[in-house]
Amino acid sequence: MSRTRRTGVRTALLALPLVVAGVLGTAAVPAGAAPHPGGSLTCRGQGVDPDARVRYRTQTLIRASPDTVWKLQADVERWPSWQAHVQDVERLGHGPLRAGSAFRWATPVPPNPASPATRLDITSTVRQLVHGSCIRWTGPAVGEGLRIDGVHVWNFTRVKGGVLVRTEETHTGPQVDAHVPAATELLGQGLEGWLADLKKAAESRTGHRPH
Repeated sequence: MSRTRRTGVRTALLALPLVVAGVLGTAAVPAGAAPHPGGSLTCRGQGVDPDARVRYRTQTLIRASPDTVWKLQADVERWPSWQAHVQDVERLGHGPLRAGSAFRWATPVPPNPASPATRLDITSTVRQLVHGSCIRWTGPAVGEGLRIDGVHVWNFTRVKGGVLVRTEETHTGPQVDAHVPAATELLGQGLEGWLADLKKAAESRTGHRPH
């Protein structure tokens, strides 16, 4: 692959996780999730893709009520109100988010040496969910010259001072599998950004100053 092509792939990869992830020793395990020291997060016993080479896991403490954090994350149609890189979210069904719920969303990809300006179209399907505790969804993200198949797990645990939010995500696909270190770094940047946005939005609603 040429240097120009590699630059384009890196640019596109960065856009996906920007929108779209250690455990506190005293934290209780969320209902439906299982403890896996050094392993993967789970929801109802199911985790990320065990064979994926691109994976990233992170966490943050959010000083807000569990209800506030959960509502922000589960109300996917309102993601654009607190995530700048999310657009055109559409629920493919009605009612509260639950196992089987699907939603379609998109994120822009800026012009780069490999392609003109485009966007990634993502269809996510919730596979497992325990209200207030964990979510696991899967789905493809498709853009010009790029396809990523992702599996994303979220755990939410009430702890002293707020909510411990843990997230883990894996990506597979020809482009990311060809550039594992770069794809992993970019996935990590995206998940850290998502957690930062969630923390800021939740804490601003409860009077805490994000830090």
